[in-house]
Amino acid sequence: MNNSVTAEPAQVPSALLADWRDYFALLKPRVMTLVIFTAACAMVAAPGSLHPFLAFTGILCIAVAAGAAGALNQWYEADIDAVMKRTAKRPLPAGKLEKPEALAFGVILGTGAVAVMGLALNWVAAGWLAVSILFYVVVYTVWLKRRTPQNIVIGGAAGAFPVICGWAAVSGDTPLMAWILFSIIFLWTPPHFWALALFMEADYAKAGVPMLPVTHGLTETRRQILGYSAVLVPVTVTPTLLGFTDWVYGGTAITLGAIFLGLAWNVYRNTAATPDGMGPEKKLFKFSLLYLACLFGALVADLLLLP
Repeated sequence: MNNSVTAEPAQVPSALLADWRDYFALLKPRVMTLVIFTAACAMVAAPGSLHPFLAFTGILCIAVAAGAAGALNQWYEADIDAVMKRTAKRPLPAGKLEKPEALAFGVILGTGAVAVMGLALNWVAAGWLAVSILFYVVVYTVWLKRRTPQNIVIGGAAGAFPVICGWAAVSGDTPLMAWILFSIIFLWTPPHFWALALFMEADYAKAGVPMLPVTHGLTETRRQILGYSAVLVPVTVTPTLLGFTDWVYGGTAITLGAIFLGLAWNVYRNTAATPDGMGPEKKLFKFSLLYLACLFGALVADLLLLP
């Protein structure tokens, strides 16, 4: 008689399944890229100068802080991410990392980024860096996102604070021009994100997230996109009208703004109720990323190329 017992496969702890790519994914690198770029442009635009090593340190601190905020966002929203098709393969819902690991990772990175920014550059920039992390995690992720369709409107400030950090890292203060750049990103966020939310509406509804298309419908969301776009474009020209920049930037802002408004108008006129018919929304979403990058690139070109 065979008394052997078939052994069950050993359970491998999820932490052992994780590698550096899973921790890197916690940083939301695609989102981080545009944040880093706009902050770097603000550093170039700010009066004064930094040693290249200090400038690199400042950008690195902003990047790490943005990544920390992304990690803490995923720590808190692991339940939502598991339900949504777009996010189901992230490390936490995929079981490659445990929530305590993501929490510790985010806290250590965020604390370290703020401390290094303060010690290497100045504590004004460090203070705004701390505000940017806390705003994204506490105000947007914890407080707003599951409670109000205005989540992305108010929460848009989280993506705008890095330009304040970048400016302050160089100059040690936050003058009007820095807040104009903040306002541009703040006003850009709703049409950018709602364009995505329109063709992801079913995912948000399934997860119980009160995004505007879920709570107020597609038509109202399209109207709000056009409204915010109509406010955004004039604000982008403000630096030139106030004499902070020349017409290299101003002309670029007007040209890009006309395209942005045209795409927003096409979204407003669209009546499709399914993702397959939301070509205008997808075009606006993709262009909005290029729009912001080119706008800030034109700012740098204006200030560097003209006397």
